[in-house]
Amino acid sequence: MPKLSDVITALEEVYPPQWAESWDAVGLVCGDPQAEVSRVLFAVDPVQAVVDEAVEWGADLVVTHHPLYLRGTTSVAATTFKGRVVHTLISNGIALHVAHTNADHADPGVSDALAEAVGLRVTGPLVPDPTDPLGRRGSGRIGLLETPLTLSAFAAQVASGLPATAAGVRVSGDPNRLVSRVAVCGGSGDGFLADVRAAGVDAYVTADLRHHPASEATEAAPVALVDAAHWATEWPWLGLAERALLAAADQRGWAVETKVSHRVTDPWTAHAPMSFTA
Repeated sequence: MPKLSDVITALEEVYPPQWAESWDAVGLVCGDPQAEVSRVLFAVDPVQAVVDEAVEWGADLVVTHHPLYLRGTTSVAATTFKGRVVHTLISNGIALHVAHTNADHADPGVSDALAEAVGLRVTGPLVPDPTDPLGRRGSGRIGLLETPLTLSAFAAQVASGLPATAAGVRVSGDPNRLVSRVAVCGGSGDGFLADVRAAGVDAYVTADLRHHPASEATEAAPVALVDAAHWATEWPWLGLAERALLAAADQRGWAVETKVSHRVTDPWTAHAPMSFTA
């Protein structure tokens, strides 16, 4: 049975911390490096529902995409919800490790998993990492549909390929236009709209598109926008990370059990439809 330090080393070989953005907080959040690990739970958010699932399943390690503390803190008291997460983890002997923007930039990474989930064949990064001589790492991905689809059919394919959320999928563009070349970015992606336009794609799949950037993007170029829930666009990466750890475990002869959390931790819990005619 591997030690926590061994498992973290294996994870960081796939998602090196140096690939993370300077503002990010990745790596081991809590846990004894000498503790043994037999069960690893993968989830998007380090929230209480996920930690409770880890306790129920008997996990020794939780690997999340989102950091628990992205900014500094002066207290982990259980009187706060993040402090309660820390207390629950430590009192049950469970470690927490984060792979965030280092997993976004990896090859394959978060956007590769998103592209696969929505039926795209990846051809390369949207914004290449200049430190990668192979030109495969970077932010976002560009992919191709094997058979072009109308925007409405492609949006339906995106909706069926991602886990269901209350928000569903929003679309901007002519529903009958053909879509073949698509950019994707797991998580918040409106910071890459200029890169999307420069890439000459037909559509862009991402999350958290704000009103003004989306409005300006649709005015600037005929690129269709497909906006899904943040959690949903990053959830497919969990299976990718799980497979990476299992491959490392197999190479090293470890007996490690893994599980992907299916608990929906998207903060939006309901959707009230409105009468609408385009």
